[in-house]
Amino acid sequence: MKVHDTADSTISPAYRKALADLLYQLADDELCIGHRDSEWLGLAPDIEEDVAFSSIAQDEVGHSAFFYERLAELEGGDSADALAFCRKARERKNALLTEEDNGDWARTIARHFFYDTFDGVRLEALAESSYQPLARGVAKIRREEHYHHLHLHLWFTRLGTAGGEARERLNRAAQELWPRLGDLFSLGLREETLLREGIIACGSAELQRRWEERVRPAFTTAGLVWPGEIPAPAQDGRLGEHTPQLEELLATLSEVYATDPAARW
Repeated sequence: MKVHDTADSTISPAYRKALADLLYQLADDELCIGHRDSEWLGLAPDIEEDVAFSSIAQDEVGHSAFFYERLAELEGGDSADALAFCRKARERKNALLTEEDNGDWARTIARHFFYDTFDGVRLEALAESSYQPLARGVAKIRREEHYHHLHLHLWFTRLGTAGGEARERLNRAAQELWPRLGDLFSLGLREETLLREGIIACGSAELQRRWEERVRPAFTTAGLVWPGEIPAPAQDGRLGEHTPQLEELLATLSEVYATDPAARW
């Protein structure tokens, strides 16, 4: 497997396009989930969780910044800020799960636990990416995401084992979110190139298998019934197919930036 770096002139157009597509998926996922986390500021169940979710949100947005910066280097056009704030909803490649409204606390925990488990699996598959700037950044990001996952796993199992209304809400959230998980595992239209070039170590089917392998024990501990096979997605966010909720998220997210796009934020 040939490795590449930022200034490598031997990167083929096919490699560059596949890498950019994946970087957009990574960046857009993290930006959306980070923004949704930030919406809990002042609203979380207690002060400790207010601080914890604010910290997680900050980390996720920081990770998105890293991926947007790599895109700006790779494509040599728009700045990282412009890529984050100025693209239309149809240009975004985040999974639908990351753009949904938070709902109640149980739904937020279920959504973020599902996403964080997937993100952990995806980052593992990128740990030895043939694109060296990505592999180096992933090493640091994985250390931070490890603690996010521990926190979300604890909350997921805590709500389930509490029984009563807590378990009922968590179970309802899991059942409602299940049909929306399909495109989370999608790698878009260039999966074959990503695998052939060693940009990522495994494909969408294997990512989903590994995800299920890690999520099932949490369902057992929480006393929840496994919802069954994840349906094929009716929409694929990796292909720019999104819900009106993303339009609303982007309008709020970019409100300050839009007041002066030339400023350094």
